[in-house]
Parts: sequence; structure tokens; C-alpha cells
Amino acid sequence: MKIAGALASSVGKGLVAGFLGTAAMTVSSTVEARLRGRKPSSAPARATAKALGIASFEDDLAAARFNDLSHWGYGTGWGVVRGLLGATGMPARAATAAHGAAIWGSAQVTLPALEVAPPVLFWAPEEIAIDLFHHTVYAIATGVAYELLDGDGRTANGRRAVGRL
Repeated sequence: MKIAGALASSVGKGLVAGFLGTAAMTVSSTVEARLRGRKPSSAPARATAKALGIASFEDDLAAARFNDLSHWGYGTGWGVVRGLLGATGMPARAATAAHGAAIWGSAQVTLPALEVAPPVLFWAPEEIAIDLFHHTVYAIATGVAYELLDGDGRTANGRRAVGRL
């Protein structure tokens, strides 16, 4: 029973960490979109709608709400992966790197498969860098949040992850 409890605890911490990582990514992508004068991404809603077989929405407000729900649900859900990696005893930095690679790699496979975005090899280098930056913000914020939730605010190597809570 101790293993199940520890696993459940890691998953729960991962969900909270994923939510906080999504908040950080939302801030970074919102600032970047405003600086570049682009609209917010609709990729989360388009991918989720396609996966669920949703053809259209009642109006723009419903589409925007669905996009927010998809974005927050996706990022929070991916926190489970970070929680599971943390449960393995993998060093914090390695778990964060693996988590970041998994979520970015998954997007690079899933979005073209759903015909939401072209394969990354057709993207401009600047767009690749920006997308990778936002996913890195997510992974690092999720990793730091997980480590803070998992202990006394110290990472696996004993250093403080961030200032005191």
C-alpha cells in the first residue's frame, strides 16, 4: 500500500506542478504574442476538437473557452508525467529535461498528425526557437514546482530550487 500512496502523491504533486507550469507558459506566450502582435494560439483547441470529433462551436466565445480548457487541461495533465518521473528517483534536472523533451516531442508528432500544424522541419527557425522556448519555460516551471512540492524546497542535489515559499 505504501507504493500506491507514494505513486498517488507523486501524481497529485505532478498535477499541481503541471498547472503551475501551464501558468508560466501562459505568461511567456501571452507576452511574446503581444510583443509580436500575433493572436493567441488556437492549436490546443483545434487539436482537442479534432481528437474529439468536434466540428464547430456555437460562437467565438465558446471556441475561446474551449481553447483555454484545452490549454490548461493539456498542461496540467502533462504534469502527471513529471510526477511519475519524480517518483522514479531520477535526478530533478534529468526528470525536468525528460519531461520537457516528452511534451515538446509529443506536440511535434501530434499536431502534424492531426493536421493542426505542419511538421517542424517546415517551420522558420525563429518559430522553432519560440515554440521550444515556451515549452522549456513550461518544463522548468513544472520541474521547480514539483521539487518544491516534493520536499522542503530543495532539489535532489540539496540546493534550493527557488526562494522560500
